[in-house]
Amino acid sequence: MTTDNPKTHPTSNAEKNPDDWTTGDEAMTGAQASYLKTLSEEAGETFDDTLTKADASKKIDELQAKTGRGQ
Repeated sequence: MTTDNPKTHPTSNAEKNPDDWTTGDEAMTGAQASYLKTLSEEAGETFDDTLTKADASKKIDELQAKTGRGQ
């Protein structure tokens, strides 16, 4: 048994590669869709409502870099 308490490092796994998400192939969440639609409009790109959670996360990162949001 380990003595590490996960509560002492609550964000240790907060950033995980979307390719490693166990639910990454599910439909994107409502929050992701809403934010992605906003970012897509700001970036002048077409919003794709068929993305998975993992793909939406990657697209959000891409569009944040393009628009300067989330920096």
